Amino acid sequence: MEKYKEVERSIIKKYRKQIWSKFITAINDYELIKEGDKIAVCISGGKDSTLLAKCMQEIQRHGKIDFELEFLVMDPGYNPRNRQIIIDNSKYLNIPIKIFETDIYNIVAEVSDSPCYLCARMRRGYLYKNAKELGCNKIALGHHFDDVIETILMSMLYSGQIKTMMPKLHSTNYEGMELIRPLYLVKEADIIAWKRYNNLQFIQCACRLTENCMLGDSGIGSKRQEMKALIKKFRQTNPHIEMNIFRSVHNVNLDTVIGYQKNGIKHSFLDDYDEK
Repeated sequence: MEKYKEVERSIIKKYRKQIWSKFITAINDYELIKEGDKIAVCISGGKDSTLLAKCMQEIQRHGKIDFELEFLVMDPGYNPRNRQIIIDNSKYLNIPIKIFETDIYNIVAEVSDSPCYLCARMRRGYLYKNAKELGCNKIALGHHFDDVIETILMSMLYSGQIKTMMPKLHSTNYEGMELIRPLYLVKEADIIAWKRYNNLQFIQCACRLTENCMLGDSGIGSKRQEMKALIKKFRQTNPHIEMNIFRSVHNVNLDTVIGYQKNGIKHSFLDDYDEK
């Protein structure tokens, strides 16, 4: 059996419960894929987006929905080593990627105020633009369960808001385009276990600001790393806490919320307090 077929088999066999079933549940529960979609799977070169690409190939082959796939790699200014790792992994895993170049890293390197935010915004815009030029109506990103609960905690602790990373979003700048996150329910620990089981190596971070970080399992970035450490402590206290954080944004009780926003309009519990 060729190596890429062994990797595919591991997703639907050995990691069926941890990865494949949760991937399928997210697709169904959040209605992420519809008949006739053409989806650009955005590959950064890391473990998450590469697993996503393989899962999307599997569901296209074996699922009941007819849709098309493109595998899109944006080169924001990778050094030659990182770019080659992405190319080699794609060949090894039978993922037919299309690479396009941008100058994002050079631009962001000159910015002192919130360079990571600017980088993320620019990357998203380029992905939408190139996906649309390929005739796609959706882009798929590799964010997973841990990204979601870390975002919830960061929003509460650093922004004073209850806000989450949504499983899908309509683009505000590219009409008719949508973003989906099919790994929404898959835990990072299971992705790492899948990677190690198959003896795969991916780039971890390739930013000019973090050039020393090339391969591994742990990311960098102070606020998100703080959240990872905090959640790790929570797990030691109670293994159900991380799922409760996740479920909290699925079960918001507006009768006990002081204020909230909808469509940019602020609402207060006082708006109809005397009418109750």
